This record gives sequence, structure tokens and C-alpha cells, in this order.
Amino acid sequence: MWATTCVTQERGWRATIHRHRANHNGGSMADTAGSDTFHDIVVLARPELRPVCEALRELIASEHDGFLESIWPKMRMASYGVGPKKMTQHYAYIAVQAGHINLGFYHGTSLRDPQGVLTGTGKALRHVRIDHVARVSDPAIRDLLRQAIADRRRPA
Repeated sequence: MWATTCVTQERGWRATIHRHRANHNGGSMADTAGSDTFHDIVVLARPELRPVCEALRELIASEHDGFLESIWPKMRMASYGVGPKKMTQHYAYIAVQAGHINLGFYHGTSLRDPQGVLTGTGKALRHVRIDHVARVSDPAIRDLLRQAIADRRRPA
């Protein structure tokens, strides 16, 4: 079990970065003393959407042992990757919106999406809009996450 935490500035936004490793109970552990935490993002969501945030994070942890988590409080999001660089090493983010939670993919346009769950019109980003915790267990969402992780783990 191990975890590291640091604070960084990227384009004027403050982020707290945590490296997670699964603990013996299957959860993840991080040293977050004195820094922004995932909980700081979750509390920004409406109470009925908070379980969605938690379930998405658990899904990410189940698919990527050793994930790096960057907390961006002002952007209302947590970002996940294999390293600290947002657009080249991160693969997904959990973003709190007014009436739903987005599970976004930084390179979503390159993912196979036969079920058509991804939305968005940007050059690379795509997201899945989630408004109920049951949606997190959709196999299409897990498949997209697995693809995104594999893509970022590939050697450059």
C-alpha cells in the first residue's frame, strides 16, 4: 500500500494529486492530510448524486490499481491518469454538474463506442452523462474506461 500527494498549478488552476494503491481490503489509500480530497468534489454534488461520484471512483479503482488522481476543486472535477499530465497521461475525469455527473474521457473520440453512450462535440473529449448510480454498472461504461486506461498505458 502506498500513496503520494502533491499540489501543482496548471494554467492557473490548483490541483492536488494523489497516487493510489489498493489496500488489503480492496479499497484505495491515499495520504491527503492538508490537501484537497475527492470528498471536496463529492460534496459539491446534490445529495442524490453523491453516490454516483463514489461509484465512479470505485469503478476506476477496480480497473486501475495505482491510478493517479488530480483534484481540481474550482473546476468541480477529479481527474484520473497514469501520470500527472492532464491531456497526455490522464484518461478520464469525474465532473460535478448541476443535475448530473459526467464521466469524461480526454481521448473519447478514439474509443470504440458501439452502444453510443458517449456524447460531446469537442475535438477529442467525450463524456457519459450519469444521473443515477445504477447507470455506473452499465457494461458499456466499464468497457470505455478499460479502453481509455489501456490507451494511456501504451508506450509512446
